[in-house]
Parts: sequence; C-alpha cells; structure tokens
Amino acid sequence: MSRAQGLHPTKQVLIDTVVKMMDSQNPSEINSDDVLERSGISKGSLYHHFEDFSELIEFALVARFASFVVQSINMLSQVSIHSKNKTDFVKGINAVTRATQAPERANLRAERVTAISTAMLNPRMKAKLGEEQERLTQALADLFRESIERGWGNPAFDARAVAVLVQAYTIGQIVDDFSPAHMQPEAWYSLIDALVNHVFFSEGK
Repeated sequence: MSRAQGLHPTKQVLIDTVVKMMDSQNPSEINSDDVLERSGISKGSLYHHFEDFSELIEFALVARFASFVVQSINMLSQVSIHSKNKTDFVKGINAVTRATQAPERANLRAERVTAISTAMLNPRMKAKLGEEQERLTQALADLFRESIERGWGNPAFDARAVAVLVQAYTIGQIVDDFSPAHMQPEAWYSLIDALVNHVFFSEGK
C-alpha cells in the first residue's frame, strides 16, 4: 500500500498490516494481539493513533476500498485515452466489464459489500468511505459525459444515474456468488454488453 498523505508513519504501518491480513482473513477474525505482533507496534501506540481497535479495522477497510477505486479509475482512464472512435470505446468498456466482474473477484465484491454495510451503521466510517465512493461515481459519470461530448454516448440518460447503475450491477453480482448454482460468466458479460452497447451508447455515432 502506498502511504496516505498526512498519516503518521506508525498509523500507516498499523493500517498496512491489517490491510495485508485481510488478504487471508475476514475483518471479524483479526484481533489486536496479532496486529501488534505482526506490525511490531506497541499497544500504547495503537490506542494513541486510534480511538479503539474497531477504528483501525475501519481504516483498513476504507484503504482496501480505495485501492479498488484507484484500480477502476485507472482502467477507465486507459479506455478514454486510447479510444479513437465509438467502437474502440465500447470495446474498452466491455473489457473493463470482464476485468471487474470475473468470478475470481467474488471475494472482492463481498468485501465491498461488507465495507458499505459497515459504513451505513457507523457514521465515523461512513464519512471516510463516502469520499472514496464519490471518487468512483464521479469517474464513471465523467467518462459517460465525455462519451456524450464525443458523440458516442446516449444523451437521454443522466451521467450520475448511469454511474450508479454500473456499480449496482457490478456489486449486485454477489447474489450469484453466494448461490449454490452459478450462471455462466459469458452469459452475464453478454447481458452487460447488450446494456452498454444498445442502451448507454445507442445514440452514439
């Protein structure tokens, strides 16, 4: 993890330690003793930088969420930079669909839902996570606005509404992730492709 601007080094080490632990453990499985042992930080320092252990977990969840946001924004930026026509743009968006909604990303989808549900019941975390969520929503909305300006997108739709819908069907795939029987990935991709190609960009040139 890159160092967040303005965070004390000790605070950042603690956050990075928990972020790494979340690669193999659920947040509820992580305890303060393990974090202190792995980080080499004292208990006094932990509670100097965080109100309680729960706040450290919140920071780590937000950090992992932010990492996903940065990755998604970078992919969208590449689509915008390299698209010379509507065909290039739509192909790029279809590629992003496959990259972000692959079956092997089920754990990431679950983690995002966990972070969001935790934040909804926790005003302290809600403000932190909301900032990152807004970055992603704005990036998606900006991409759609840019497509309209280029003559590719359908101006009948509000850019923010499109941005929210894209995130809704991406996270919503978790419904299938937890089912004992799963849809074929290509069936899902084809459905999303049809939405992108024939609704979002149906009026493009």
